[in-house]
Amino acid sequence: MTHQDTIVALATASGSGAIAIVRLSGDEAISKADACFRSVKGGKNLKDQATHTIHLGHIVADDRVYDEVLVSVFKNPNSYTGEDVVEVSCHGSQYIQQEIIQLFLRQGCRMANPGEFTLRAFLNGKLDLSQAEAVADLIASDNEASHQVAMQQMRGGFSSEIAKLREELLNFASLIELELDFAEEDVEFADRTQFKELIERITFVLKRLMDSFAVGNVIKNGIPVAIVGEPNVGKSTLLNALLNEERAIVSEIAGTTRDTIEDEISIGGIGFRFIDTAGIRDTKDVVESIGIKKTFEKIEQAQVVVYLFDSAKALSELKVVQVEIEKIKNKYPQKPLLIIANKIDQLTDEQLALLQSQIKNVKLLSAKTGFGVEQLTNSLLDLINTGALRNNETIITNSRHYNALLKAFEEVQKVKMGLDADLSGDLLAIDIRQALYHFGEITGEITNDDLLGNIFANFCIGK
Repeated sequence: MTHQDTIVALATASGSGAIAIVRLSGDEAISKADACFRSVKGGKNLKDQATHTIHLGHIVADDRVYDEVLVSVFKNPNSYTGEDVVEVSCHGSQYIQQEIIQLFLRQGCRMANPGEFTLRAFLNGKLDLSQAEAVADLIASDNEASHQVAMQQMRGGFSSEIAKLREELLNFASLIELELDFAEEDVEFADRTQFKELIERITFVLKRLMDSFAVGNVIKNGIPVAIVGEPNVGKSTLLNALLNEERAIVSEIAGTTRDTIEDEISIGGIGFRFIDTAGIRDTKDVVESIGIKKTFEKIEQAQVVVYLFDSAKALSELKVVQVEIEKIKNKYPQKPLLIIANKIDQLTDEQLALLQSQIKNVKLLSAKTGFGVEQLTNSLLDLINTGALRNNETIITNSRHYNALLKAFEEVQKVKMGLDADLSGDLLAIDIRQALYHFGEITGEITNDDLLGNIFANFCIGK
């Protein structure tokens, strides 16, 4: 991939709309746009205009007017990519979009690859690698929490923490390397006590960042919640109540849901993906049996299990309900389990008190009337540790960053053991260099074409 030519792509979403933006970036972006632009005032050349200015005119070629447009000019290095950038705001007709892009291709531009504008921003020092990756996360964010984390990372919160640790470690590494040059004089430039304090501080920060990945992964990908129980206990009604729409078919006939139904909502800024499963029971119906098999597969994939039962029916079958609850607990001991008694609108206060005394930690619900739905959503939020999010702490959402942090942590632990064993500077230097290498992988001080290709291939074209 060459980064010396001028690239062009549609920067807005594909399809028809009110406005579309065609973006160019490269040394000849302004001159190529100038060749097709005619100002309404006449005689205005884009290359003579100040950076960060907008100009009204027409895109014209061979006496043909393509569209009336606004052209925004951004001159290097004060642009998103660090190169000359031109953005043509045209009418959102797909035909007009493609005609303008084809015109610029004929002018000698090349179609941009996925993420190539952001890649150029990284290569030109406008963003470090973790900030560049946050751009893709920001585009993909679909709830408040994922948006907040992506914005924090894109502003450089994570990068600054890593850069500070790397700088401090690099300073000590330089002193230890200096000691190696004066090995025969047996001098010590790096204070070992201060170095141990630094290693302890780096260890603490790395642990905190790695621990945040569990929360970050949940924020980025959403939390799958399986709603399980016997047929006709109100699982589909509960899903509809949570989504506030008639998403699942509800009927008095047991076994109505034969397949899993999934939908996602945001609760407190966190994405939850609810899975309405087929009712669990013994059946000879082949189709229903397949649905029940899928139910257990979805429970395996879920991070939270909601066990729903019919409160009126349970009063006469308490033992059956208790056995089912224990089965789920024993089979999935690591998964949080919420036990919900549905249809409580059919019970008296005395019956509700009896139910609560017999089934530990049961929550009361009437999916039909909506009673208890808010308590259920609050209980789901309580299962997620969002303290770091509320305190605007750095949260890791990227598995590549997590793996690099893990490797850096392992190398730092080797340095710590070396200090405790009073190893010589040349042996300490080896592990320090490796730790610095893994820190550099995160922000992009150390990279390769394969890594960049993998990262930016996941971007949309035009960004």
